[in-house]
Amino acid sequence: MLQDAKSIRYYQRITDALVDQWNRGYRSDDLRRYAAGYLAALHHSDALEPYLIHRLEAEVNRFMFDTSNFAIAQPEPEPDYR
Repeated sequence: MLQDAKSIRYYQRITDALVDQWNRGYRSDDLRRYAAGYLAALHHSDALEPYLIHRLEAEVNRFMFDTSNFAIAQPEPEPDYR
């Protein structure tokens, strides 16, 4: 579980970007590459402590394996009240 404010912001940014890319038509291999690049950039920029980046990576992987995060919501038909 992420508790550091900075790592939570990075988590929100990356997960929002992953969902946005999924909606644009990118699929799981592309999303994994994107996440790996994002996390590598965090490592090289020293934006977070290494242990926080590892926690962030674990949470992002958990997010990506949960299929409900990438499900497209279908509108429910309105019932006919006559």
